[in-house]
Amino acid sequence: MLLKKFISYYKPHRKLFAIDMCCSFVVAVCDLFYPIIAKNIINDYVPNQNLRLLLTWAAVLLGIYALKAVLSYIVQYWGHVVGVRMQGDMRADMFRKLQRLPFSFFDENKTGTIMSRMMNDLMDVSELAHHGPEDIFLSVILLIGSFVMLARINLWLTLIIFAVLPLIVLFAIRLRKQMQDTFRDTRVEVAEVNANVETAIAGIRVSRAYTAAAHENTKFDAANERFKRARGRAYRMMGIFHSGMTFLTDILYLIVLVAGGLFFFYDQINTGEFAAYLLYINMFLKPINRLVAIFEQIQNGITGFTRFEEIMAVADEPEIADAADAGQLKGHICFENVSFRYANSDVADEQTRVIDHLTLDIPQGKTIALVGPSGGGKTTLCHLIPRFYEVTQGRITIDGQDITQLSRMSLRRNIGMVAQDVFLFNGTIRENIAYGNLDASEQEIIQAAKRANIHDYIMTLEQGYDTNVGERGVKLSGGQKQRISIARVFLKNPPILILDEATSALDNATEMLIQQSLEALSQGRTCLVVAHRLSTIKNADEIVVLTKDGILERGTHQALLEKNGLYASLYQYQFHQ
Repeated sequence: MLLKKFISYYKPHRKLFAIDMCCSFVVAVCDLFYPIIAKNIINDYVPNQNLRLLLTWAAVLLGIYALKAVLSYIVQYWGHVVGVRMQGDMRADMFRKLQRLPFSFFDENKTGTIMSRMMNDLMDVSELAHHGPEDIFLSVILLIGSFVMLARINLWLTLIIFAVLPLIVLFAIRLRKQMQDTFRDTRVEVAEVNANVETAIAGIRVSRAYTAAAHENTKFDAANERFKRARGRAYRMMGIFHSGMTFLTDILYLIVLVAGGLFFFYDQINTGEFAAYLLYINMFLKPINRLVAIFEQIQNGITGFTRFEEIMAVADEPEIADAADAGQLKGHICFENVSFRYANSDVADEQTRVIDHLTLDIPQGKTIALVGPSGGGKTTLCHLIPRFYEVTQGRITIDGQDITQLSRMSLRRNIGMVAQDVFLFNGTIRENIAYGNLDASEQEIIQAAKRANIHDYIMTLEQGYDTNVGERGVKLSGGQKQRISIARVFLKNPPILILDEATSALDNATEMLIQQSLEALSQGRTCLVVAHRLSTIKNADEIVVLTKDGILERGTHQALLEKNGLYASLYQYQFHQ
């Protein structure tokens, strides 16, 4: 099954691959001519002083070598092009697969590990895609060709030599499984090193701020040491394989010398035949040595493709076959006896409860604020609406439609989100705002920026909207990133807004401006707001106090203050701060 999947990637490039294989075949055939010509020169042309035939066949050999040089160029260049194109196809397939995977996959897999599979592993697969079939094909042609030529010289001597071949094959097969396991361990540790580097670079400001360089070095050294040990085990198996194969091929060559010498001694073969025989034996050993030399590459490629297939085999975000298009939703959201639990990846049977039997009705066009202590499930509740995660019990409906019956894409088109953890892509300010609507005009982008109160700042920059924000928006302040993120939502203009701490990174003055814009945008739309700054949600139509035990309180700001419960305590605490 794995081999069939691997071969399928050759199909778009089969013409180029066929040219590569044809050229490889001709190169292999060219190699078979030299011993024949050498035998004739030794047995005939030199003893009989036939200078014309000697020069003629020398010219023929020169022509063969010239043809071989041209074909070798094609094999090396276009053969590698085939490998690179296959690698590109696999990488594109993996990237598209990642776009379809559930969020739980990214919760359980480190970014650096995924990057290692996409880049390092597929690089080795590319080399295997080129060298694997080509070297195996060349080896088979040379083995068959040299066997035929050797048998023509002396069949019994050839059978004696080839009797050793099963020992070489058996030795390689016995070590194959152990080598595959050790190379897989190496891949795992390489991915861990990449994950550590990715995390360390992303968090370099935190580690510097906390003077934790020594701690990061210790973590990296531990992962690096595990990699070195795994690589050492792999090279130990390679050492056993190479030394064993070298010993067996040396024994084979010794048998050739002794047996060939005896056959020559007893006049079963002549001088030219003996010389040709030795040349063909070298040719016979060449494919064996070639396979020994590329065995590490083959193991790396097989391991890399296996790890590629592991990701490709992960189930996509579940979608029913006849999922309906949500169209333009109005925004009446209902949580009906909803429960949700994150599966704990460390203990398979243990699950962590986040939301338990929650029932909540959010009328169309109303602003509902979620407040309460951390861990109460406020952000999780927001993530269930666009189906970033699936409820484990109950259901969520929008305008009376069960969201699991709607296609994810059409559902998410109706939802705008500003998350607490703002993420900007490495690109320009224009590109990041345009994420809200990739078909938006320049004027629409500028209007969205103005409504988010970021336009004036952008115009002070030398390159304006073409300013690069850097990786994760590192060149901007927290408030600037937040406002660009809010501009995306203005541009998307959805019927449902989810604001998860949307103004958390803003100063008080800017927060007031943004709050006015958000209140204007929320008019006539369903708006779900998660906030710790309670001053920002005083005008919400309803405030829901959510704890680990469910909804503790709900009502307007004034009603909850008069109730003098948890909300009143939280508000008074912040007010006195």
